[in-house]
Amino acid sequence: MTQRIDWDEEYRAEEAPPWNIGAPQPEFAALIDDEGTVRGEVLDAGCGYAELALALAARGHTVVGIDMSPTAIAAATAAAEDRGLTNATFDAADISSLVGYDGRFTTIFDSGLLHALPDERREPYLQAMHRAAAPDARFFILAFGTGAFAENAGPGPTQFTEEQLRDEVSRHWQVEQIRAARLHSAIPVDGRTQLPGHLVVARKAG
Repeated sequence: MTQRIDWDEEYRAEEAPPWNIGAPQPEFAALIDDEGTVRGEVLDAGCGYAELALALAARGHTVVGIDMSPTAIAAATAAAEDRGLTNATFDAADISSLVGYDGRFTTIFDSGLLHALPDERREPYLQAMHRAAAPDARFFILAFGTGAFAENAGPGPTQFTEEQLRDEVSRHWQVEQIRAARLHSAIPVDGRTQLPGHLVVARKAG
């Protein structure tokens, strides 16, 4: 069962949340350095402190970061201003029921959001992303795989098998690829932990 989290409380805490590693997830850092992967306007879904969105903007892409936490959005906006990145904008909104962006984004990144959503919000979220996507848009998802956490760890993020991910995402998207990936966490605080996961590449029909 996915743990329900007060996202704004997490970002108001004295210590940064463990998913904030001070940089884009390495799997996505490699993708955005690959010429031709990122096309058109970009959505960073569940952006948090928005290191991914900021890295994309620094490479010249126009990016919108959306997160439920006003605290995270304020921090991301301030970081963009500090770095002089006028092509990155941010909005505090519920990404699982997103409206007002229909057909806008050609590239969408989900850096660990899908696995953090309660079961009943995953399908509305995937529908919302499909609605926000332009024809032929690509959707990149990083999600935890089975074995990421101990069985007795209690409620936490969903740990997907490849088949479960394919079943969920393919209800609204054309799944092109699912491969093994590693997600990095800022635990312990003086280093990083790498956890097993999957990278999904999906496309909206043109």
